[in-house]
Amino acid sequence: MSYQAVIIGAGLSGAVMAERMASQLGWKVLVLEQRDHIGGNCFDEYDAHGILVHRYGPHLFHTDKPEVWEYLSRFTQWHPYEHRVLSRIDGQLVPIPFNLTSIERCFPADKANAMIAALLARFGEGARVPILELRKESEPLLGELAEFIYLKAFVNYTSKQWGVPPEQISPEVTARVPVVVSRDDRYFTDPYQGVPLYGYTKMIEAILDHPNIDLQLGMPMSSRVSLDWEKKGIILDGHVFSGPVIYTGMIDSLIPDNHIPLPYRSLRFEHKHFEQAHFQPVTTVNYPNEEQFTRITEFKHLTGQVKPDTSIVIEYPCDYLPEYGLEPYYPVLQDSTINRYLRYKQTLEEIKNLCLLGRLAEYKYFDMDDIVANSLAKFKIFDRG
Repeated sequence: MSYQAVIIGAGLSGAVMAERMASQLGWKVLVLEQRDHIGGNCFDEYDAHGILVHRYGPHLFHTDKPEVWEYLSRFTQWHPYEHRVLSRIDGQLVPIPFNLTSIERCFPADKANAMIAALLARFGEGARVPILELRKESEPLLGELAEFIYLKAFVNYTSKQWGVPPEQISPEVTARVPVVVSRDDRYFTDPYQGVPLYGYTKMIEAILDHPNIDLQLGMPMSSRVSLDWEKKGIILDGHVFSGPVIYTGMIDSLIPDNHIPLPYRSLRFEHKHFEQAHFQPVTTVNYPNEEQFTRITEFKHLTGQVKPDTSIVIEYPCDYLPEYGLEPYYPVLQDSTINRYLRYKQTLEEIKNLCLLGRLAEYKYFDMDDIVANSLAKFKIFDRG
């Protein structure tokens, strides 16, 4: 079979691009996926106990982009879901982002009431105040509140997440972490929130279900595609391929030998099952302080599945060590690593029909809605008709 385009990776980025090329341009598209499943890190599956779980940690869809919601709604119905997170602080479960209820749970009544009154007077009902801004306030109560939240809820959590000592964490890291001057305990406030009714895997199956798409699982790029650095071209099955090749893998994997890998943080997941209706009161509980793990997720809260037993996953942040079977999750964005990425990107621009797409190829963290929006936007490069 001849193809007009090749896509490396059947995660959300690659799937959306493949669907657009197949349905809008009528192209024959080859999709190569090195894993034995589609969906990338969005992949979900039923565990041995019949509970729908997310193999690579919880994925929560939310967006303020109607075009993204409308696009995905062609391929799935939605289970309405608004995410709520609790954080274990001093033995209590406290809503995150920190809000008025959180203050009441963490401080004696008189002090909590005084802090709430000071917040309302200074910022007004419904404001979302970054902690850094709160720490600059001259009102002592507000400064005390900001310091408590920073130390108890975020600095140690961030330390575990990024693998650096607390004293090395710049306050700017949590600059956008808000205190919410209301009792709205939703983690996200986007107008569109939910999870695919039958799971992310089923949704992405539907996206890829097109007669013009040839999907091949367990097929690494190197099995069929290679870069010809001498002629600045791409080889497919031993022949020059002049159509676009969309690459969604790690950008540094394409760079010739003797390059310095880009750093990532990874996660180790411990899945557990319990013969009880629920393990915790909400989908996600953060553990910001003493524990080695950062959070526990219980999937039934997320999916709405009704069963007498339950499954959870515990997340342990760690360095990305591929020799231990770990996956790259979070780019470590520093000036030096961003500059290294830009050098690699410039090197790959010599191959004119190669397009970098998605989190790993663009060395950037994307929420799921941004992944879809990014793929739809980049598709316009090819949709010249």
